[in-house]
Amino acid sequence: MPIELAAALCLVLVIEGLILFAAPGAWKRMAEKLQQIDERTLRGVGGAMVVIGLIALKLVH
Repeated sequence: MPIELAAALCLVLVIEGLILFAAPGAWKRMAEKLQQIDERTLRGVGGAMVVIGLIALKLVH
């Protein structure tokens, strides 16, 4: 695994951990609301996030 990918995954863990540490109640409410959203919509949002992330990565790197 390239070192950049490992570093990126570690940063994801740090950010996720900070959110859970700083606002666990808000995270739980958000998780409850996500269950009410249609899977097709969530899949579309996830796909859009992947595309935006890849474009941002290309611009930064």
